[in-house]
Amino acid sequence: MRQGIFLSATIVAALGVAGCGKTDDETSVERAFQDVNVVDETNLGDVMLTVADPNEAVAYFARTAKDNPDRIDVHRGLAISLVRAKRNAEAVAAWSRVAKMEGTNNDDAVDLADALIRNGEWERAEKVLDSVPPTHETYKRYRLEAMIADSNREWDKADSFYEIAVGLTTRPSGVINNWGYSKLTRGEFAEAERLFGDAIRQDDTLFTAKNNLALARGAQRNYALPVVPMSQIERAQLLHTLALSAIKQGDVQIGKGLLRDAIDTHPQHFEEAVRALRALERA
Repeated sequence: MRQGIFLSATIVAALGVAGCGKTDDETSVERAFQDVNVVDETNLGDVMLTVADPNEAVAYFARTAKDNPDRIDVHRGLAISLVRAKRNAEAVAAWSRVAKMEGTNNDDAVDLADALIRNGEWERAEKVLDSVPPTHETYKRYRLEAMIADSNREWDKADSFYEIAVGLTTRPSGVINNWGYSKLTRGEFAEAERLFGDAIRQDDTLFTAKNNLALARGAQRNYALPVVPMSQIERAQLLHTLALSAIKQGDVQIGKGLLRDAIDTHPQHFEEAVRALRALERA
């Protein structure tokens, strides 16, 4: 520690001898400090993009972008942080700026399309993706293409894009779950059930896929719990989902029984299930 303090003092003293003009040595020292600062900023930026609170990251990158308006990496950091903070309209504006800067690339265009979809601007997102060369084949690009095809009810295209996206990632559980939900909305319940099962096999912590699996089974009037890994709380929640599916399809007595099971299973007070059961009993 003392050695570091002594070294810093020595450098400061050397810079203090500057006089009127700068020597080559002084210029080299300044450059060295600039390089160190760039490295430090890069490391801090990486931290901000991963472990920092999203809004703190937004504040950091906004401040840094103001001081370095031409640094595209800083503007990318700001755009990514805005997406993480769910400030979607601001994220669209930030990615739009990045897409116009020197050094922009196809990934930036895909990220702009992603921000547009999050902000509900589907038509504009589709136009942005259409501008990306077909040779740019990435998981994120095809996942977004599949979502847009879904929104346009272009089912064959959606299936094709989902299949490609699954093949381009080592963690396909999320996109398989989306594909299953697409099948669920089309009324293809058995196929949806199969895809949700695949998603859970890839990641057995994905509760969204477990809940969707219960919905797919309930839509087929199969009210038995799926055989998947689940905690006690998840079990109660899935019973609740199956109960609501049964009630929606007119199987009210089955729904009541499932609600009672959900209430008994949950380790705490299960307010939603209690409220639903009371409403049914009053009716």
